[in-house]
Amino acid sequence: MLKRLLKGQIDRFERTWGYDASYMRHLLRANPMSLLKFSLVSGTADRKAAPAEAMAAAGLAGTLAEDCGPCVQISADMAAAGGVKPQVLRAILAGDEAAMGETAALAWRFCRASLARDLEAVEPLRDEIVRRWGDRALVAIGLALTTARMYPTLKYALGYGKACSRVMVAGEPARVAHLSIAA
Repeated sequence: MLKRLLKGQIDRFERTWGYDASYMRHLLRANPMSLLKFSLVSGTADRKAAPAEAMAAAGLAGTLAEDCGPCVQISADMAAAGGVKPQVLRAILAGDEAAMGETAALAWRFCRASLARDLEAVEPLRDEIVRRWGDRALVAIGLALTTARMYPTLKYALGYGKACSRVMVAGEPARVAHLSIAA
């Protein structure tokens, strides 16, 4: 019963987003309870606790740290479906802070500093996020950053991450500045 329910969710997910979720099917075959738990954890970020542009920047920063293809595409597609404008998404993908706008740029810089463990940079950015949007937003941005990394990490660990691909925003190719984070 659980397997059938989870298979249906994967089927809908693939249809909705035009995404190959073979690695999720692998997880389903190997351990349905692990897939269920993984799915529950990935939905922990309160998407309404921070501005959509900030959440998109956090999710894409996390995804770009781990992937260069379909996971980046689906992150961009989900952000667009959440109301983030194409020009903001293109700027986030390119790492162009000036063009992404103040809201996305703050979250982007915070996430980059967090991933790099740059404590000197991250502290004032964290304080600014809390000042502007509150502690709930800080938690949401942190969870968006963390959970965005789970999918591509699992995908590669299971052997399904194989190639980079072109990322499209509003039907046009987007320049993508892949992140390399030094710890």
